[in-house]
Amino acid sequence: MTENPPDPPAEHPSLSAATLKERLDAGDTVRLLDVRDRDEFEPWHIDGPTVTATQLPFAKFLQAKVTGDVDGLLDAVAGEGPITAVCARGEASAFVAGLLVDHGVDARNLADGMEGWARLYDAHELPTDAATILQYERPASGCLSYLVVSDGEAVVIDPLRAFTDRYVADAAAHDATLTYAVDTHIHADHVSGLRQLADHGVEPVVPAPAVDRGVTFDVTALPADGSLSVGATTLDALPLPGHTTGMTGFRVGDTLLSGDSIFLESVARPDLEAGDEGAPDLARTLYETLTERLAELPDETLVAPGHHSETTEPADDGTYTARLGELRDRLPALALDRERFVERLCGDIPPRPANFERIVAINLGTDTADDDTAFELELGPNNCAAAPL
Repeated sequence: MTENPPDPPAEHPSLSAATLKERLDAGDTVRLLDVRDRDEFEPWHIDGPTVTATQLPFAKFLQAKVTGDVDGLLDAVAGEGPITAVCARGEASAFVAGLLVDHGVDARNLADGMEGWARLYDAHELPTDAATILQYERPASGCLSYLVVSDGEAVVIDPLRAFTDRYVADAAAHDATLTYAVDTHIHADHVSGLRQLADHGVEPVVPAPAVDRGVTFDVTALPADGSLSVGATTLDALPLPGHTTGMTGFRVGDTLLSGDSIFLESVARPDLEAGDEGAPDLARTLYETLTERLAELPDETLVAPGHHSETTEPADDGTYTARLGELRDRLPALALDRERFVERLCGDIPPRPANFERIVAINLGTDTADDDTAFELELGPNNCAAAPL
């Protein structure tokens, strides 16, 4: 990608990441032209049921401007309707959008590019009476976090470092003080916000088995049968190992904040803690979690996972949730016997999250990164789910 793209040949409209997300949520058809290089596009790009995305590198548009063959490039852009140009930071795509407008094409630029997309953070309230529970969604990665508010107190589950101020502000907007910040496990796909929230006077909490992986900063180690009281609400820990040894979910009334154990279209991958060699053992543990530990919960339990994929469709209320009974019927993995489950899970492991080893080290406290570096490290898909079984 050119470091300093030339100025756009013509004035052109821009589209914010928030507006793009609104259109996707509304089911509008979106036609994207991603001008990053293929090795940037393939692992991480904007997708969805109504998205048509075409990748054509920026260099081709520079060349087309010189040769006058812009129309030839347009023939390669799939889909119909207005074109939204996309790049890493909204600079090269601004040139392309201007070039297309100069040639009579209805085009606009995605302001701030994929970096702006990564800073987008939506919140929806879960349909539960146990407490007020907000589900935060980062569309760029599918990461889901939660704010539980009850009688003037709040706890955030799986906070992202990039959005720590948001949790404090949202708790205050609900007339509550953020009391606890909890990680369900040691994350490999994003930098945790626990230590930054501790600077706000929030108590950091990590499940005891996750602390045993080598957490080096001051945290409260929550035992396997522990609980947290937030106002009039109790969050009961539920060990759900398999993705990692310390993975722990939380029951809040009839809602299960399931972290990285069971998702709406798949289950957790077992290789990020112990590598390929340790994956089979953790896969067997995950099988026990899914078939024995979760068997104790009723079908009506509302499952609120730690991630969603690009293809996951939200519920009618905009949240990424489903009843446990629906997932028992929907997920083929739950119908396999244990060894077949392990074979399938370990036989088709997706690419690991970008920079996952350093992200784990930062979340353990054995490495550090400033805010900008932390943000850059976690750009890309989360890849914490197994391939569909």
